[in-house]
Amino acid sequence: MPATASGLGRETARVLRAAGARVIVPARDLRRASEALAAIDVEIAPMDLLDPASIDAFAASFLESTPALHMLINSAAIMAVPELMRDARGYEYQFATNHLGHFQIAMRLLPALRKAGGARVVSVSSIGHRYSPVVFDDPNFERRPYTPWAGYGQSKTANILFAVALDQREKAHGIRAFSLHPGAIVDTGLGKYVTREQLITAGVLDEQGKPVRDPARQLKTIGQGAATQVWCATSPQLSGLGGVYCENVDVAPVMKEQPEKIDMADAMRLTGVVPYAIDSAFADDLWGLSERLLNF
Repeated sequence: MPATASGLGRETARVLRAAGARVIVPARDLRRASEALAAIDVEIAPMDLLDPASIDAFAASFLESTPALHMLINSAAIMAVPELMRDARGYEYQFATNHLGHFQIAMRLLPALRKAGGARVVSVSSIGHRYSPVVFDDPNFERRPYTPWAGYGQSKTANILFAVALDQREKAHGIRAFSLHPGAIVDTGLGKYVTREQLITAGVLDEQGKPVRDPARQLKTIGQGAATQVWCATSPQLSGLGGVYCENVDVAPVMKEQPEKIDMADAMRLTGVVPYAIDSAFADDLWGLSERLLNF
């Protein structure tokens, strides 16, 4: 069940459906999702990651009709929102969308994941986790200045920590969790808030505004980017593993050092995961914070 109807999520749905999987795609805008997925034989259901009642309704309907869930792929995201925005609960938009919504749906679907007799939960993170750890005493920027990349980075670190925490808690029930960086892909719509000038400076677009493809810097096509999340969801090479962060269809190394200041171009030259993003104590802290914010 990939949780997005466009970009990487669409390609992931296409590949999994072609392999014979039943694929259910939750979507906030059913019309747009239907148009985007028209050529793929998938099921579409309403769900809004910023609306807890919508998430609960989707989960209840799913559990009523489908006893077991073998794969949950959390890939919907927003990036670098230019101004501080909050949802109806007062939570910062990127943290609420990119982490809290996915945390809630995963928790609600746990009964079906446990019944699968071997399930995987895959969270699409990013090299953007290098921009910021989770600031546990102020995740919603109530007492610190907001910047677009700090908000995005925090949410992407949360994706990785969530995989660590979920794997620790659920591997005894046959559930393994993974996170990943799919690559820098400008064709997905994720970068709608990033300016053309920023993308050219970072080397993601050339001077004519065309996407640069450079696997050495993880500048990929949608198909190349989706490969790692499909691998995380299906590959027997990951049997017996969990809680790991992956890049380039492989388990990523742990970075020894993180530069104090990092820009977009720097981020794409680096590989691996920052230690704070896989720290088990921070993962436990994130779990507790998420439960409090969602009133679990």
